[in-house]
Amino acid sequence: MELIGPYLAACVLLVVAGVAKAVRPGDTARAVATTVSLPPPTLAPLVVVGATAEALVGLSGLLRPSTWTAGAVAASYLGFAVFVVVARARGGPVASCGCLGTPDTPATRLHVVVDLVLAGSAATVAAATPARWLPALLWRAPWHGVPLAAASVLCAWLAVLALSRLAELGAVRRSLGITRGATG
Repeated sequence: MELIGPYLAACVLLVVAGVAKAVRPGDTARAVATTVSLPPPTLAPLVVVGATAEALVGLSGLLRPSTWTAGAVAASYLGFAVFVVVARARGGPVASCGCLGTPDTPATRLHVVVDLVLAGSAATVAAATPARWLPALLWRAPWHGVPLAAASVLCAWLAVLALSRLAELGAVRRSLGITRGATG
């Protein structure tokens, strides 16, 4: 259960990203369109369905961590990592994968690393977790899980920042021609 914190963060991210994509499917539809060669308007309804399923996987994994729900969370993140790798290899949506429902989420190597770390934490939880409702799980943790819940939310927020803001800064740096090791 050592990785329950990152697992809970992964679940929170699935819920947030799933809801964001369901509300604003356009960016994700454009990203998917470049890898499957279909027009974005055709894909938008499918994105809404997939995003809703993503949010439900995150919510079920959050409320009742178990082998099955944690396995579904792990599979989701593995799928996201594969999508980003394929999109980058095809020269696709490097400017945005639409994963947070906004156009400013570039598909970067860091994105793949974050996806794989979250998939790994979920797989570890899947291998070691009997089904429990989250309140019962938190109640057994030190201070009834308040620090664990707070750290999980912080971890989710830091992942959002890593996937969006750090990637934006990298894009600005590249557009200005600033290379690593340059001292100005």
